[in-house]
Order: sequence, then C-alpha cells, then structure tokens
Amino acid sequence: MTVESTAARKPRRSAGTKSTAGKTTTARKTTSTDPELVQLLTPEGKRVKNAEYDKYVAGITPDELRGLYRDMVLTRRFDAEATSLQRQGELGLWASLLGQEAAQIGSGRATREDDYVFPTYREHGVAWCRGVDPTNLLGMFRGVNNGGWDPNSNNFQLYTIVIGSQTLHATGYAMGIAKDGADSAVIAYFGDGASSQGDVAESFTFSAVYNAPVVFFCQNNQWAISEPTEKQTRVPLYQRAQGYGFPGVRVDGNDVLACLAVTKWALERARAGEGPTLVEAYTYRMGAHTTSDDPTKYRADEEREAWEAKDPILRVRRYLEASNHADEGFFAELETESEALGKRVREAVRAMPDPDRFAIFENVYADGHALVDEERAQFAAYQASFADVERA
Repeated sequence: MTVESTAARKPRRSAGTKSTAGKTTTARKTTSTDPELVQLLTPEGKRVKNAEYDKYVAGITPDELRGLYRDMVLTRRFDAEATSLQRQGELGLWASLLGQEAAQIGSGRATREDDYVFPTYREHGVAWCRGVDPTNLLGMFRGVNNGGWDPNSNNFQLYTIVIGSQTLHATGYAMGIAKDGADSAVIAYFGDGASSQGDVAESFTFSAVYNAPVVFFCQNNQWAISEPTEKQTRVPLYQRAQGYGFPGVRVDGNDVLACLAVTKWALERARAGEGPTLVEAYTYRMGAHTTSDDPTKYRADEEREAWEAKDPILRVRRYLEASNHADEGFFAELETESEALGKRVREAVRAMPDPDRFAIFENVYADGHALVDEERAQFAAYQASFADVERA
C-alpha cells in the first residue's frame, strides 16, 4: 500500500449521478482561494509569507519538517490499517481521519507536554503526537478496553463519544488551571457538526466570561455525517467567536505549517492569560464518517476529487523535494517504517481477546434492574442459538 494514497477505497462514480441508493449526489462549490484563510504552504508545495504567523514557524529546521511529514505518513498508514481491520471483522467500528492529518499533526505538535488535550473520537493523529500507543485506540474500538491509557500520563483525555461534551470538560479544566496559577493551556477538539451542540455554546460562554486558557480547535471537514456545513451555519464557523467576545481564525486545515503556527499562537495567548481562541481548521473528510457510513449516498465524487488535489501529505513532500530537505532514501526508509507499523498494529489487534458480549449489561444501574436482567437472558438465548446451529 502506498502511504500517500488518499483514495476512499470506494467505487468511483461521476458526480451528479444516481447512487446505489437511488439518490442524486450534487457537487458543492469549492473555492481555491479564501482571503480569510491562513495558509503558509500551498497545495503545490510553495511556501507563502504571512506577516502575522511566519514567526511561529520561522525557526523550524529541515529535520523538524521531515518529522512533521513522517508523523502524517505514519498516522495515515495506521488509519488505513484500522479501516482494513474493521472490514475484516476485527473492530466493531472505526472513525477514519483520512484527509485531516495536517490539522491534527500541526496542532498536536504545537502543544507543550504540560498542556492538556481533550479529544473527540477521531483525533488519532493528536494521540500520536501525545505518545499514546495506537493499539490502545484500537482496543477501545474492539471493545476490550475503556480507552486503554491513563489520561494523566500523556495529558490526553480519553476519547469522547458524546458529541461536543468534551468542550465543557476542557473549559472546566482550563478554569481550574487559571485558578491554580499555572501557565499551561488546554486544547479541545471537535468537528463542524459538534459546533451546533449546546455544550459547545455553553463552553464558549463560560470560557469567555472566566477568561479560561483554552483553545477550541474545530476540524471543519465539511460533513457532519451526511449533513453539509451550510446546513449548520450561515457564516464561517470561526466568526462565531466574535459573538462571545474572543478571537476566531480560519486556517487551511490541509497545511501542516499553518496549523502548527496558528495553534502555537492561540496556545501562547491562553498561557499569557488572554483567554480562549476558536481555531477553525478548514479541511475535508476524504473517507466515510465511520465504517458504518457510505458517503457515496450523499456526496459527489467530484467534490472529493477536488480535495484530493489538496492532499496535506503530498504538499509537504513537494515542499521537501523542492527545498532539497529530503531525498529518495528518506522516503524509501519511511515507506519501510510505515509497512512495519501496519504489521505491528495488525498483529497486535489479532492477538487481542474477543470482547465480552455481556459487558454491555453491567453497570447500567447501581443496584441492578429487572428489565436489564430480562434483556440479558434474551441475549444469552440468542447467542446460544448459534451454538445449536453449529451442532446441527
């Protein structure tokens, strides 16, 4: 498998044609330029100047650039392996980050060790940056652990499935940091769909009023499952911050350097006591929402193909090659490392035990419940029926 592949691994169809479900998909208008968008690296791999944010990446070395590229390549390889494992029945579900590597690696590498991160359930690249073993993520999606890592060991909270609730947790934690007098900061990740949740609005209110040192990092991948962004808001998401009294900025979410620079700026504001910031990383979800989703039912191929041309990994490779910061030996070595990671992940998952099918009935009520007991008995009978079929 080529580590830079961005194909969604779905049969291609022409945009605007009938899908297998009989629905017509339409290609939404995409713009190649946006005066509000902070960009330091174009899709062609050209470095562009920005008077406000250049200083945050001015000292980056060729070795660090190669490190960012390596982070994105290995994260994508891990993600692709996880998708394959789910298709093979090894995982119950998987939420892919395909196309969002720059937003996650750029922002993740902007954090300090003493900062605290509150993710949703798609921040595999941020988890990588915080030193969380990828196999722990897969154990959760297999159903054999409850997260698999100690949040305080990496200052990386457990994945949050309830949409948007982690922004409130992050705000409360940030308010605690401020009261303790620490100079660290908090960053909370969420998506464009979660931006419509009441918890996110409450987080904005509390963080603004109490000047909490928190960065709200919204990965706008433009699709909340099958709901496009224009069904979520009438203005760019970053502009919502104005109504709460703190800054908002939109960054090219496929530009790892811009994401790194803007997140560094926002985190420094937080640590300096200047309060919250909303960062909207304008990116694209190249794959499905999760492996239970079929995006061909609601999204045109033409749109996805337009964004594949803006691939976050390819633009860094182009920049590295044009700047003579990496040679073919580096890319070949990384390809070998990528395959080794895929093998390690695959073997680790297949060595995991099967999940306990009856664990779902535990801890529903503190003292038990007759209805839960009845449902457990029904499920046990259902499971036993398979054994009867095998014996027959």
